[in-house]
Amino acid sequence: MIQSKILNIACFFIFLFFVSNQKVAAQKIDSDSLLTVIIKDMQNGKNYEKNVQRALLGKKLAPTYLDYYLVLGRNYDLLKNTDSARYYYKYYIDKNPINQDAYNYLINIEFDEKKYNNAEIIIDQAITSHPEDKGFEQKKLVVYQLQKDRKKEYQYLKTLQLKNPNDDQITQLLFQLESKLRTDRIGINYSFTSFDRKGYGPWHLGSLQYIKERQWGSLIGRVNYADRLSSGQSIANGFQYEVESYFFTSKNNYSYMNVAYSEDAVFPKLRLGYSFYQNFKKGWEGDLGIRYLKTQDGTEFTTGVVGVGKYIDSYWVNLRTFIQKDKEDYYPAVTLTVRYYFDTRFDYITLTSGYGSSPEERTTLGQFKERISLDSYRIGAGYFKLFNNHYVTGIQLTYNQQEYIRNSTQNELELSLMLQYKF
Repeated sequence: MIQSKILNIACFFIFLFFVSNQKVAAQKIDSDSLLTVIIKDMQNGKNYEKNVQRALLGKKLAPTYLDYYLVLGRNYDLLKNTDSARYYYKYYIDKNPINQDAYNYLINIEFDEKKYNNAEIIIDQAITSHPEDKGFEQKKLVVYQLQKDRKKEYQYLKTLQLKNPNDDQITQLLFQLESKLRTDRIGINYSFTSFDRKGYGPWHLGSLQYIKERQWGSLIGRVNYADRLSSGQSIANGFQYEVESYFFTSKNNYSYMNVAYSEDAVFPKLRLGYSFYQNFKKGWEGDLGIRYLKTQDGTEFTTGVVGVGKYIDSYWVNLRTFIQKDKEDYYPAVTLTVRYYFDTRFDYITLTSGYGSSPEERTTLGQFKERISLDSYRIGAGYFKLFNNHYVTGIQLTYNQQEYIRNSTQNELELSLMLQYKF
């Protein structure tokens, strides 16, 4: 008798367990089916209010089924009911901080409503949950950019550079931002060029310049003085007046313009220049430009410029080609520059090499007409350093093997010094 009662009780509980599981399984199937209907309707239609009602029903049927909270947030978001959308996104994230889409939806709401402090809090939470996702790091930069807080943006970029020392794009962004920070500099440049040809040289070139950097770009005013000597006597000297500017035309590109004028034979009469620079992903940069030169005797030269640059870790590599013509012949020139940066854009070592004469060589620009058709091979190295956050110094040595007439060469050695005060 006792065994029979125990058997009956066991059978009853087994029946209840079977019925309960069947009910849960059916509920799960219904919930999944309803969620599938909602998602398909979101993809193919715009009946967001009906989807909200469906999702509320699904949440009632399966209150622990988190996907309903996410689709509720998304449909409320599409209905522009941001308070409800924010509530469901936050609930979903609190229960499931793994889903990246939920963070992005919620961050975008804060962006749209210009609640940047809220956006930054959510982004920090997302970065904690997904430290490998660089997209959230980029969104934090956007927060500072939208607030026009260059200081915080710069500090965060420096943090990212320490975290990702091999990320070329971060290095590129950092240097771009540094050039937008408000600074003023006044400085002098001096170059001494010696020649191994008897009775020729040396040459002196000095410059006094003022540099104004602002968020829109930079403006530079410069007065140059040159003096060429031969057998100890000055044979040509004079002044040149120059203005140049770098200005940002959008987030990813900027332009360069230059105008220089002189009445003295030691300089060209007029020099004009323009280049357009485009920044690409992964630290790449390209530029296209044109240079115009008019000598004191009225001879004119037009040069096309094509360049490509790349940030590689702490290195910057740039190759620039100059396409120029004299009469019926073309005389290309090419320059390769490699820089290794330390702490700031003012701290670096540089190596240069090149072939041919171009409108970029300031020291010899007064002889461009004579040199354009002659061979020239040069190599140089320099070191530049920022001291005490105010003093920018630099030294560079360049060797040039230059034809002065066809099949006859001279060796030129140029020492350049720079000192600027930044305030």
